[in-house]
Amino acid sequence: MRGFSVYLGQQTYPELKNYLVKMKEAGFQTVFTSLHIPEDDPTVYKEKLQQLAQLTSDLSLDLVADISPASLGHLGYSFEQADELIEWGISGLRIDYGIDSDIIVSLSQKMKIVLNASTLTAEAIQNLIKKGLVTQNVEAWHNYYPRPETGLDKEAFIQKNEQLRHYGIMMAAFVPGDAKRRGPLYKGLPTLEKHRDTSPFTAAIELWRLGKIDKVLIGDPDLSESTIHAFKRYDQGILTFRTHLYPMNEEVKAIVNQTHTQRMDAARDVIRSQNARIYVQENNINVLPERCHARPRGTITIDNGTNGRYEGELQVTKTTLAPHPGVNVVGNVILRDELLLDLLQPGEVFVLS
Repeated sequence: MRGFSVYLGQQTYPELKNYLVKMKEAGFQTVFTSLHIPEDDPTVYKEKLQQLAQLTSDLSLDLVADISPASLGHLGYSFEQADELIEWGISGLRIDYGIDSDIIVSLSQKMKIVLNASTLTAEAIQNLIKKGLVTQNVEAWHNYYPRPETGLDKEAFIQKNEQLRHYGIMMAAFVPGDAKRRGPLYKGLPTLEKHRDTSPFTAAIELWRLGKIDKVLIGDPDLSESTIHAFKRYDQGILTFRTHLYPMNEEVKAIVNQTHTQRMDAARDVIRSQNARIYVQENNINVLPERCHARPRGTITIDNGTNGRYEGELQVTKTTLAPHPGVNVVGNVILRDELLLDLLQPGEVFVLS
């Protein structure tokens, strides 16, 4: 499951509609928005929220709003009445620390409630459950952290997620965007500090596979087309590595452009394509020695004819390896996608884009 963020007033109506449609087509299901409404402009925000809610409702997208008592008041509601926002098209409310537990329990019986995973304790969730919390309507989302060096540590994050999942609560976290970033710092909006300069797709894969997370949300207000395409391919069962490739002849380029499958007997030092050598043999391709350089982590290589029956073997290095006269260097995985090297599973399909 995945979602994305929309910040009220930052797009024209046509831009907002186009963005929502684009993200829905890319498989995103949840829209997150913040309702910390400035006191001097509540009427405009109310109008824009209703506009967003109508669009998400029309597109069958879930809309979750981060809300405070003050912003609810600007909209003419209190937390006791907050479930009435369902009529606007709002699916759920993200409620931070400080809201009365009885109100949280009451709202969970009527709508989706999102609690702050970063500050939620086992004792607090146990107390809510005793009072009648409907855990099926509750999700726990971690914060995002705009300032560099303030994001969460991965190990503590996983420990917290394991603790809360025990109570049957869906867990979510944020990754940064890679197109337009949100001000005032424009340094990305990740939950984990290690993801601040990682591609959104790569960060999402790590959260799903290692982070004990059910849902990933994009914190920043936009994604690049290449990242959107990577998410679409993932829905088709394909992991995308974005690359820098050297100039090469068409025959060698065709080897690289195959849809590859990592061998089931996955190697320690490299990702091995089980398809490439078969393709070379079937098409009688001769791979001549070229650029037999050192192979830093993330290097894409093809074995040349001097390696005998391994001619055409395509690999991506997971560690730094020395030059070899039988191994041609043809390019490298971009730095922001390198984390994927450790996340690709045996037998998983991948492409070099």
